Amino acid sequence: MSGLLAVIGKGKDPKLVKQLSERMSHRGPDESDIHIMENGSILCHESLSIIDLNSGKQPIQGTQNAWMVHDGEIYNYQELKDTVLKHHTFRTASDSEVIVHLYEEFGYDFCNKLDGDFAFVVIDGDKYIAGRDPIGVKPLYYGLDERGRIYFSSEMKAVADQCKSFSTFPPGHYYTAKTGFVKYYHPEYEDHKNADHSLDLGSIRQSLINATSKRLLANVSVGVILSGGLDSSLTSSIASRLLKGNGEKLHSFSIGLDADSPDNIAARKAAEFLGTDHHEIHFSVEEGVQILEKVIYHIETYDIICVRSGVPMYLLSQAIAEQGVKVILSGEGADEVFGGHLYFRNAPSAEEFQDETIERVQKLFTADLLRADKTTMAHGLEVRFPFLDTEFLDVNIRIKTEEKQPKTYDGVEKYILRKAFDTPEDPYLPADVLWRQKEQFSDGVGYNWVDELIEYCASQVTDEQLAGASVEFPYNSPTTKEAYLYRSIFHKYYPQVSAAQTVRKWIPKWQENLDPSGRANAAHLQGNFEKVKSGVAV
Repeated sequence: MSGLLAVIGKGKDPKLVKQLSERMSHRGPDESDIHIMENGSILCHESLSIIDLNSGKQPIQGTQNAWMVHDGEIYNYQELKDTVLKHHTFRTASDSEVIVHLYEEFGYDFCNKLDGDFAFVVIDGDKYIAGRDPIGVKPLYYGLDERGRIYFSSEMKAVADQCKSFSTFPPGHYYTAKTGFVKYYHPEYEDHKNADHSLDLGSIRQSLINATSKRLLANVSVGVILSGGLDSSLTSSIASRLLKGNGEKLHSFSIGLDADSPDNIAARKAAEFLGTDHHEIHFSVEEGVQILEKVIYHIETYDIICVRSGVPMYLLSQAIAEQGVKVILSGEGADEVFGGHLYFRNAPSAEEFQDETIERVQKLFTADLLRADKTTMAHGLEVRFPFLDTEFLDVNIRIKTEEKQPKTYDGVEKYILRKAFDTPEDPYLPADVLWRQKEQFSDGVGYNWVDELIEYCASQVTDEQLAGASVEFPYNSPTTKEAYLYRSIFHKYYPQVSAAQTVRKWIPKWQENLDPSGRANAAHLQGNFEKVKSGVAV
């Protein structure tokens, strides 16, 4: 929805702060504004208008002296306005304004009342609070400069050269000067011992329908990323049904090296079945290589899988934005909730399987969510994730672990999710899409993409450079030529040690080949889904 920047403390030049905020102008191409508090603190906002297109300008003032900036969407804002905030006077029709009034009503203890994806800062005189949504869908960084001023920013690029130290703001927390960081999100699923819910296919289905429905909230055009994989195809199917009920046709988008890439083939089939207005994007390896530097600058990470998948995601987002779409649904999260990555089938025990699903959900903000948010927002496009709805997580992470494990179903990952939507009387998807094996996005666009990208990186890095990597980059040293090239580009824009420390490498467990590509797992394309889809009782 936007980019926010807050500087807490006196003496910072407002013109400079405005320039820092404009480094994130891609996040909010519709409007840019600044407010200077009486005590010298500064709030900036780069706005992408989604809900209130006319009066939703930020920063927003509360009833009295509090001001706020917000990035994201609050899906239950109307419910809050009609209940706990019904006696408040609202200046806008924006979903964002409920945040400042919740602060006025409840002080610091209000984040659990928000259902949405958010990063925000509220300043009230010398008091302030910053918060981030439970899963970390929206990015947020915090830092400290040499004068003791505190910074909060949607992207690292706005603060990296201003702060003597900075870090990633933890999801599910808020921060105040009085309390420091406070964890407000305490789901029961965080303990694997609470995976005690009996399997209910209807509950799985309805919880995803509900999560998708609320993410269609917008006063602008909404589309879907349709890779042809299970997760994006399900959200596309549900969204298509919901919009069709309102007389609207869904726009769907896929990308691949050519028409014969695995994702484009499957996406085409799903789109034809669903009746979406489908857009298929093709790119060449050469085009992908040409924008490597731009992508790493935007996504602010050197993690290998984020870069590999970030390039096609960046190109796809550009094409979507050119169609006038401002909000897009995507399927991230399902593999973490249901243990869908191929390496999950090698889990040594049910407890370790469950712990890995929980940890992957908790760390998505360092990988897939970071890549998805920043590649889309690079083009003023907001991405939403139905599979990461907190109510959906509450229902599905706590399903008994043995019901989720692939070994229970002859190696079919996400079997219960597939089965929940395997409704022959009213099919959601074609059978071969519903039962298609997991493909990571960087693989599904065409296997040549990763193979040739690795070759390109090898041609750009000498043996001597790689041999000296541990000296050149003592923190998180790259061990392959591909990793070295990404790290070198990252270092060009973000040379600070604090910047390097924000990155977490995504490494699959329980397999010999530690390359993050799904094709590195021996199970890739070995499962016979057609055989088991109707032969395993649920």
